[in-house]
Amino acid sequence: MANKEGTGDEEGDLLRVLEQDAVLGELQQKFDVTQVLESKVGIGEYNLKPLTTFGGVRGYEEVERYWVKDPFAFVVILFNEKDNEYLHYVVEPALTVFERALLEKIYEDLRDILILEEIPTEARKSEILREKTKNLIAGYKIPLGPYSLDRILYYTERNYIGFGRIDALLKDTLLEDISCDGVDVPVFLYHKKYQNIKTNIVMDEEELDLFVTSLAQRCGKHISGGRPMVSATMPDGSRLQATLGREISSRGSSFSIRKFSENPFTPVELIKFKTFSLDMLVYLWMAIENNRSLVFAGGTAAGKTSSLNAVSLFIPPISKIITIEDTRELTLYHENWIASVTREPFIKGEDTAIDMFDLLRQALRQRPEYIIVGEIRGAEALTLFQAMSTGHTTYSTMHAGNVQEVVSRLENEPINVPSVMLQALDIVSVQALLYVGKERVRRTYIIVELTGIDPTTGDIRINVLFKWNPVNDTFEKIGDSNVLREIMKQRGWTITELNAEMENRKKVLEYLIEKDIRYYLDIARVVQMYYQNPDKVLKNIADGVYI
Repeated sequence: MANKEGTGDEEGDLLRVLEQDAVLGELQQKFDVTQVLESKVGIGEYNLKPLTTFGGVRGYEEVERYWVKDPFAFVVILFNEKDNEYLHYVVEPALTVFERALLEKIYEDLRDILILEEIPTEARKSEILREKTKNLIAGYKIPLGPYSLDRILYYTERNYIGFGRIDALLKDTLLEDISCDGVDVPVFLYHKKYQNIKTNIVMDEEELDLFVTSLAQRCGKHISGGRPMVSATMPDGSRLQATLGREISSRGSSFSIRKFSENPFTPVELIKFKTFSLDMLVYLWMAIENNRSLVFAGGTAAGKTSSLNAVSLFIPPISKIITIEDTRELTLYHENWIASVTREPFIKGEDTAIDMFDLLRQALRQRPEYIIVGEIRGAEALTLFQAMSTGHTTYSTMHAGNVQEVVSRLENEPINVPSVMLQALDIVSVQALLYVGKERVRRTYIIVELTGIDPTTGDIRINVLFKWNPVNDTFEKIGDSNVLREIMKQRGWTITELNAEMENRKKVLEYLIEKDIRYYLDIARVVQMYYQNPDKVLKNIADGVYI
């Protein structure tokens, strides 16, 4: 379980003897060797020398590096010009052979101690683990310098509380996906800056099988030869899909982790990343506040859920919201919010599963003002459209590459929504993951409004409102909005008042962009202040006062 990196040959035969020491008595007899090793790294210079160092990889040039757990683990992004490929290299503290032997002994003894320990809260796990580890080391009567002690504590915590070899990857906030495709295959990532990139982490068959089994158990799930596939939610909210063995995956066990972001994307980031234009989000803000239903469509990794989460900040603060998901991905600021997730049966064949249809049917009895469904793909979609038809405002995502695919998927198996019910859906936003030059980006390809059924053909009529221009990577406003026209009549506004309200919201978003306010709680606070006292917010913006 420990890091496999060791020291140089100068420690000689004495260290090779220590590598085979398996009992405490032998370790105690060799304690003087740790003193020799610590003198080589310089205990007195502890505050001046790093715990983790990196000497480069042959054939690769360093592009950048950043910490994921300072001062123990950092990431180096390397580039091989010959093969034209990037490498995500995780660097952790190198252990001496003696430290590895001591670490294995600590692992064995900690198992018995921690089984008997009652841990009152999740937050105290790290504190208790460090305390027990230090007590064990003190009991061994082996003097350790600060370098060795910190390295031992790091790997103990990483392997007992963290996720072992991939713990640093889960702490890397620039990653969206982590996947291992099989035995002796590098772990691959989807990096926000470098897209698909491989790592220096490779697992053999025994290690990978044990790791996948451990991952499933950490999620409260069971995986075995009889049930070699599992989908689960990890403790931090990330989504896990894993397989065990070679029966259903010829390359051996595999896992894929879709990372959960504690700080979700916000409208400001969607504008800065050019996923949406400012005018698009002003329009969506007005539509969401006035209870217009919306579906985000797109292919895999197009950013549908991220966009849905971002625009949910525009929901009025006191509204009752119910979210329904297979795996928790949505993060809302609102207090009046019920977050529902599906559940698999306890035992295969039992009628104990709770699916999205069950949750949606239950939600309709709770008088929600807004219903957000993570993704529609089956029987729950018909119920969702029934809810729309009875006046509930609903938001969701679905897999579809264009508006025609959206309508086709909704009208046909297995969803089967009648054309008459499709009229209840107000807006469809279609997103795509595509290239602009050599850069892979997410763009909203088109935003349309559904305006009814053509009496001649029986087809759904659409009004194209915004469209992305791939030539110059800009968004163009194509037509006038029926949704805004209906809102104007509903609120009793004149066209001048509608335009003024749109302009005011534009000023708020421009202020957030100018001040680079990206954190979702800060944005939610500003939006809610605008709902409560718009005149005050606009005056503060005009006066240059920080909101």
